[in-house]
Amino acid sequence: MGSTELAANLFRATQTEEKLRKEKINNKYQANRTHFEVGKKVRQTIKELGGTMPEDLPVVESIKKLENKQKKLKK
Repeated sequence: MGSTELAANLFRATQTEEKLRKEKINNKYQANRTHFEVGKKVRQTIKELGGTMPEDLPVVESIKKLENKQKKLKK
């Protein structure tokens, strides 16, 4: 996950957590619904701003693969 996708995901998670706390949501169905609704709004905002949707972002190499490449270069 690259920095753009990570930031959007973190924003979605923090806003969902805040909404769950503010509205005192404590049942599983409502919590899942809240996660979905907040995620939908975050995606809508990304789209309205002309940003790249998460599924269209380039795949970032894993840390392990990058570390292995570095090790091979040093040899």
